[in-house]
Amino acid sequence: MKKKIGLVSLGCPKNLVDSEIMLGQLTKEKFEITSDEKEAHIIIVNTCGFIDSAKEESINTILEMAKFKNNSCEVLIVTGCLAQRYKDEIIKEMPEVDAVIGTGEYGEIAKVVQNVYNGKTKSYTDLNDSDNIKYLNQERVLSTRNGYAYLKIAEGCNNCCTYCIIPSLRGAYRSRKIEDIKNEAIYLAKEGVKEVILIAQDVTSYGKDIYGGKKLVNLIREISEIDEIEWIRLLYCYPEEIDDALIEEILSNDKVVKYLDIPIQHASDNILKKMGRRGTSSDIKDVLEKLKTKIPQIAIRTSLIVGFPGEDEKDFETLYDFVKENEFDRLGVFTYSREEGTAAYNLKPQIKSSDKELRRAEIMQLQKEIVLKKNKNRLNKVYKTLIEGVSDDGIFYYGRTYKEAPDIDGFVYFTSIEPLDFGKFVNVKVLNIDEYDLIGEVVHESSQ
Repeated sequence: MKKKIGLVSLGCPKNLVDSEIMLGQLTKEKFEITSDEKEAHIIIVNTCGFIDSAKEESINTILEMAKFKNNSCEVLIVTGCLAQRYKDEIIKEMPEVDAVIGTGEYGEIAKVVQNVYNGKTKSYTDLNDSDNIKYLNQERVLSTRNGYAYLKIAEGCNNCCTYCIIPSLRGAYRSRKIEDIKNEAIYLAKEGVKEVILIAQDVTSYGKDIYGGKKLVNLIREISEIDEIEWIRLLYCYPEEIDDALIEEILSNDKVVKYLDIPIQHASDNILKKMGRRGTSSDIKDVLEKLKTKIPQIAIRTSLIVGFPGEDEKDFETLYDFVKENEFDRLGVFTYSREEGTAAYNLKPQIKSSDKELRRAEIMQLQKEIVLKKNKNRLNKVYKTLIEGVSDDGIFYYGRTYKEAPDIDGFVYFTSIEPLDFGKFVNVKVLNIDEYDLIGEVVHESSQ
């Protein structure tokens, strides 16, 4: 009997790529994939351990999956960032877990499963900075079958942000070779992918470690040569690494969508310094102004942290005013999470949870007003839209324009007289808005 594998992937798109690689290795070893945990003989939970809410979700998911060990589940394996960070605690406190592996050996997942069946339980593979980038070159099983896929171009991080645990969980920044990334992009194109989303902890630093300088533009040009790929999206770009060469490439390359995710985190120089960020508020403003001047149609997403230790009312007002002035197209706000092992853990004064939540709510309300204003400006305009699916009511298709990244931004809901295929492009005219989402219809007019 074939053993069936069920995998739950938590956290960011980078984690999703790791999950897809594990599934690729397991199917290569003749395991069968199932989306129904009730029938899985082996369940893998690929965890996130970035902040408290992610850790809580990971732990709850592990416990939920452990219940299936009373049914068909024979093996429960925990992988990913939580496993890397709390391997000993998981082994000690969760006897239902048969194996724990960290972020270093995703490519060895089939061997780990076999070890468990051979009685070698609680195995653990640790982080190995020099070699573990190789697993990214192994085959994947795509979980996104609607025209887009994430493509991880590097692992780890060299930025020393004081609030962040990622470097200790993922290691130093390690770029993949251009030829390896392009080969994977060719594979994705053959699988029907139209939009390739380049991801890393910081895509703008790509190449510095192995080529002696930034090579993101070179990589983009190589991927642009693949005919089947129509969109290339960039996540995540650190503001201090966005240079004129990259801006020019985004402007002149028709395949690069005019959308950037630029995590600025704050706008007060006082807080930016405490966070260990390299740039100043003025530097961030200059980059934003340059992007908007050179590429007027560009959509910019950012992420912010409120309630960082020492953030006073003046710091928060500076951040609020910065958001109001710059009118980001997309914005996410996190309340500061105090993480053991980070430089900011012992900083004082810590901000009360209630104050953090109030500050978050204030900026999100401001952002809601900004998005409403921007969406009104999109009425009666036509956008090239990637079809992703059909809504539950069966009336509307839904998809994304260049202004929306998957999983984090809204959708465009639209009607069509003719039936449509998922993973294809159509032109959609925006007729109405519903907060963060748009509503329209397929037209045969030229698009933006």
